[in-house]
Amino acid sequence: MTDGQTYVSLTDQDFLRASVNVVEQAQQRNVFLRILGSLAIYAHSVHVPGAVEAFHRLGRVEEGKPLFTDLDLAGYAKQARFISGLFTELKFKPDDLVNGFFGDRRLIYYEGSGKFHVDVFLDKLEFSHDVEFGARPEDGRLRLDSPTITLADIVLEKLQIHLIGRKDLVDLIILFYGHDLQGSAPGSRELVDDAYLATVLGDDWGFWYESVQNLEKTRQLLESFTQAGKMDDVSSARIRSRLDALQRRLHEAPKSRKWEKRSKAGPAKPWFREVEEVVR
Repeated sequence: MTDGQTYVSLTDQDFLRASVNVVEQAQQRNVFLRILGSLAIYAHSVHVPGAVEAFHRLGRVEEGKPLFTDLDLAGYAKQARFISGLFTELKFKPDDLVNGFFGDRRLIYYEGSGKFHVDVFLDKLEFSHDVEFGARPEDGRLRLDSPTITLADIVLEKLQIHLIGRKDLVDLIILFYGHDLQGSAPGSRELVDDAYLATVLGDDWGFWYESVQNLEKTRQLLESFTQAGKMDDVSSARIRSRLDALQRRLHEAPKSRKWEKRSKAGPAKPWFREVEEVVR
């Protein structure tokens, strides 16, 4: 169902520019904010031939609809007061109810003229599974890339979703359309740090199990797009190869004792957190 879905009322490029401006304004104040989600993938894809065209051709929510519904940012709880001050300076309107109840974990703001709203997640994403950014600005993961979180963290953000839907699967397809795995050697910010993914998921059986299932769902949607002629064979093969390589890495990587212990129960006991979305 997409009834009632709201979208950003800016062009893709204007929305990216407005979002990067928020990140840069924060940076000038020594405040860490980084773009999450689909816009982060878009920001990493604008230089990849054919990626943005494929994003629109496939559609996230549905074909023919805009790509973006809101701006998601990551920040640190230790800087929450400064984040609030920044958005006040930028003439964004706070959601006083949500910010009052959840301000140590999540903040919501509305662009002054109503073009989009902003979710700021503090220290971690806490949904079906946790994606940790750290709690200390001086050495947290938000230092590793800008203006977005790292590609590896974007992958974790998507793979943690228990009831994953079309838009997040499309996001993964586009991410792997333009970005290969880093492998064993250190690489650039445009490569997915699969060693980090293997370490995180090798310590959490539930998150690992969710991830391998969601990678398979991504492959299945990719195949349906390919069969329908919405993704060419060469691009499809490249994406499939990267998905397969990541699945192999997750299966073959060492696992912690905690992972091994939890794996014995398998899916017979709940492996994910039930999520109640904050009502906006």
